[in-house]
Amino acid sequence: MRAMEHRIVGPGPYRATKLWNETVELFRARMPLRKHRCRFKSYEHCFTGAEAVDWLHELLRCSQNFGPEVTRKQTVQLLKKFLKNHVIEDIKGKWGQEDFEDNRHLYRFPPSSPLKPYPKRPPYQKDVIKFPEWNDPLPGTSQENIPVRPVVMNSEMWYKRHSIAIGEVPACRLIHRRQLTEANVEEIWKSMTLSYLQKVLGLDSLEEVLDIKLVNSKFIIHNVYSVSKQGVVILDDKSKELPHWVLSAMKCLANWPNCSDLKQPMYLGFEKDVFKTIADYYGNLKEPLLTFHLFDAFVSVLGLLQKEKMAIEAFQICCLLLPPENRRKLQLLMRMMARICLNKEMPPLCDGFGTRTLMVQTFSRCILCSKDEVDLDDLLAARLVTFLMDNYQDILKVPLALQTSIEERVAHLRRVQIKYPGADMDITLSAPSFCRQISPEEFEYQRAYGSQEPLAALLEEVITDAKLSSKEKKKKLKQFQKSYPEVYQERFPTPESEALLFPEKSKAKPQLLMWALKNPFQPFQRTRSFRM
Repeated sequence: MRAMEHRIVGPGPYRATKLWNETVELFRARMPLRKHRCRFKSYEHCFTGAEAVDWLHELLRCSQNFGPEVTRKQTVQLLKKFLKNHVIEDIKGKWGQEDFEDNRHLYRFPPSSPLKPYPKRPPYQKDVIKFPEWNDPLPGTSQENIPVRPVVMNSEMWYKRHSIAIGEVPACRLIHRRQLTEANVEEIWKSMTLSYLQKVLGLDSLEEVLDIKLVNSKFIIHNVYSVSKQGVVILDDKSKELPHWVLSAMKCLANWPNCSDLKQPMYLGFEKDVFKTIADYYGNLKEPLLTFHLFDAFVSVLGLLQKEKMAIEAFQICCLLLPPENRRKLQLLMRMMARICLNKEMPPLCDGFGTRTLMVQTFSRCILCSKDEVDLDDLLAARLVTFLMDNYQDILKVPLALQTSIEERVAHLRRVQIKYPGADMDITLSAPSFCRQISPEEFEYQRAYGSQEPLAALLEEVITDAKLSSKEKKKKLKQFQKSYPEVYQERFPTPESEALLFPEKSKAKPQLLMWALKNPFQPFQRTRSFRM
């Protein structure tokens, strides 16, 4: 069976359709065909319904996309859909209205079986994740290319910008940011949550798995902060709570046999009736708990189940997007299901099914299903509910890393700014440049040497500035040496190299004086020029 195992279909758009097409291709390519006799007639290249169920059931159980929880009943339901969609046909060529039977009835493959086309959806907003800033970039820039303003510095600019470092201008002023509104905070929560989900799923965009416009930021904030000590969502609108009789029934089974305080009559089969009451209520919901809108997002997360930690993290974020009443109902239901499965005192709730299988089969469709009936809904829902039931305590927690990151972001935007004189003046702007990702080695090099190169260039500019007098130049060089001794030491390693910049000018002495010093005691002799 390993040779015909599914490849793992990871997260991404149209995952359900991809799984359908791959299952159909494997089934048509690998299903054993042979000669069968029926009513004194022989048929070549066909198979019985029971043979198809056996083979496909084993394929699905061995697939990491579906898992060993797949039941024979689910396999029969999938083959019914195969017959309806003309993946297989009756031995006489009938299909569509006929019902697939798990028996000796004969089936065959039609000459061609078209695969499902990928659905076409209205284009969503691609640049979904936009963080509110006070100084928004110009239109046309994206999150990948964040414009920065390079500063061209001359000696005068350097003197103003570094006056604080040399202790001459200690004054500064505080500039308060404008106050964050409630709408600003909500947009930050929505943007950063979706950005985090996109990163965990490893997608370039969420547009094909989620309609961003339908994501409600108020739901996210409510699901994070309005919770009880047990982590269950608290609803403001009590009319959206579970009916009292349903909640009492769930408590009864979750705490079995400690339900004497409920004062309900006990009789043989009482627990089965209580369970049926709960199943009927959840089965009649107008919309699944994970909502039609989020179906593709949750199905996409199923592609991460091989990486359990990442899958839990992605499910945590998706569950934060749920309406609070849905999240509360899901939390209570999963807690009940998990406790029933772990309770050894619980009598069998159904003949022919184990408790765990019964929980998955009963509540899968009320937790996850598509608005437009997708052919693999049952299998995908069972896979999700199984994983959710095993990890519900972690999945239905608030992701602490995300919460901390958003709270720090909001706090940062509420802080004051400190600006020094000259920090926002005399800036010569050139064409905007853009940030790019660099290697760790390049980062280390830039950290060690990147700041010294412009400082060295600035020092050369001061040295070669012909407009400065020697006195002014010496003063600025002393300031530079005090602020950046390493750069200065590299330029002038010895006192002699520094002295070359200011050579001492030799003073010419009068020749008469020099002559007098050479012959200090020689008597004065008259020359011919003094004769009459």
